[in-house]
Amino acid sequence: MITRTVSKNPRTTRGDLVNDLQRAGTKVTKATISNTLRRQGLKSCSARRVPLLKPVHVQACLKFAREHLDDPEEDWENVIWSDETKIELFGKNSTRCVWRRKNAELHPKNTIPTVKHGGGNIMLWGCFSAKGPGRLIRVKERMHGAMYREILSDNLLPSARALKMKRGWVFQHDNDPKHTARATKEWLRKKHFKVLEWPSKSPDLNPIENLWRELKVRVAQRQPQNITALEICMEEWAKIPATCPQGDRANVEAIDKGLQKTTFPIFCLCLSMLHQTVVLTGGLPQPPSIILCSSLTVIIILYVFFGLLSPIGDPSSYFPL
Repeated sequence: MITRTVSKNPRTTRGDLVNDLQRAGTKVTKATISNTLRRQGLKSCSARRVPLLKPVHVQACLKFAREHLDDPEEDWENVIWSDETKIELFGKNSTRCVWRRKNAELHPKNTIPTVKHGGGNIMLWGCFSAKGPGRLIRVKERMHGAMYREILSDNLLPSARALKMKRGWVFQHDNDPKHTARATKEWLRKKHFKVLEWPSKSPDLNPIENLWRELKVRVAQRQPQNITALEICMEEWAKIPATCPQGDRANVEAIDKGLQKTTFPIFCLCLSMLHQTVVLTGGLPQPPSIILCSSLTVIIILYVFFGLLSPIGDPSSYFPL
């Protein structure tokens, strides 16, 4: 009964289970319930916060996976991925582990200063491809459509040249209103830039998110004390290519070649299952499943980029599930 109840409703508490069993004439403790669930391979975890996805968003992701399932690996090597991000002065990436004695948690050496709203932040726009990071620039004002087009005008083509992209390279950006504005689409058309059609509500699908994470961790380790000091993010961004040994570069090529054989079939399979759930139940799919699928795409590309995975081998070694 216990396992069946939590499988049906994972948000059921131990107190709820104790009360249910007492009403059924069985007296148990919370510890007994915990032990029973652990023996069944279940443990209490914090629920992941994920975007609220509607069936139309699932359909769009499924369509994207099907359309690109058979794309050759060279196509993915020829994509420039882009996005904006915010870096806070005392953001959550400042969290560090410390070695301390019992009851010494409040010693200044064992604490990290915090302020409301992160103590200020800077906005960045950047891009990268399988060959490495492109340009990174600070956005000093609230970005609007005209400013976004100016950023692309000043930085996109120079990045493509620096990365030595092949003829016919493809530009990726998400569905932010500034990106999808009629004026922006017209500007991209006049410049003859090919744009990768992107599904809505799929933030984890963009591999640049892991690059942002790496950058924020690097900046936090430098412990900047004011907004001006946050400019060190430019220095850290510039260091990223130099930290990738030649062997890891080979891994990047190998993972790109394996992308269509591993990542996209998994991605497509998961989305197909979600699609069936929507059709059969008429309800919303479970968002964590989508995040899992898209995270596989992201983690494989960028973790290998930074040399955090072993050389290419059995694809199952990348999924310690």
